[in-house]
Amino acid sequence: MIAIPIILGLIVIVGLWLVLSRNSFVSIKNQVEEAFSTMDVYLKKRYDLIPNLVETVKGYATHESETFTKVTAARTAAMNSTSIDEKIANENALSGTLKSLFAVAEAYPQLQANTNFLDLQQQLKMLEDEIANSRKYYNAVVRTMNTKVESFPSNLIANMFGFKKQPFFEVGSAAERENVQVKFN
Repeated sequence: MIAIPIILGLIVIVGLWLVLSRNSFVSIKNQVEEAFSTMDVYLKKRYDLIPNLVETVKGYATHESETFTKVTAARTAAMNSTSIDEKIANENALSGTLKSLFAVAEAYPQLQANTNFLDLQQQLKMLEDEIANSRKYYNAVVRTMNTKVESFPSNLIANMFGFKKQPFFEVGSAAERENVQVKFN
């Protein structure tokens, strides 16, 4: 007789734990999506700024068409990314091409004095700061999610309901972390 209430109590406790754990995963998953969406807004603003920047530099450095083509191609690839992993890879490529564009711009003193270029450069710097802050927040939420997905006993709930680790938004390779060097012959 005493065993039935104990068993029912355990079933209720386990049921509540399952519901609360699943809801916790849903909450964190939504935070990950919201963090990525916020970062994506800043990335889209950067995409809109890049053509103006390229055109301004183009006016001074017409023989640097390869750099302009790479920046444009990287921007298009980043804009057309369909998954988070693809977006991360394409954003890293775009960041590298932007470094090349600024390296080219440094070779033209008259461009460095152009107020339009300086304004665009300042806007891009502010956007890059916002992207960096958004990336930090996204990575913090992803860390929380990934820890929960891998930790016992929450990993049981994650496996049961299909919650997976999320990718961090980080610089990819060591080559991408290096400064760009441009040499004119």
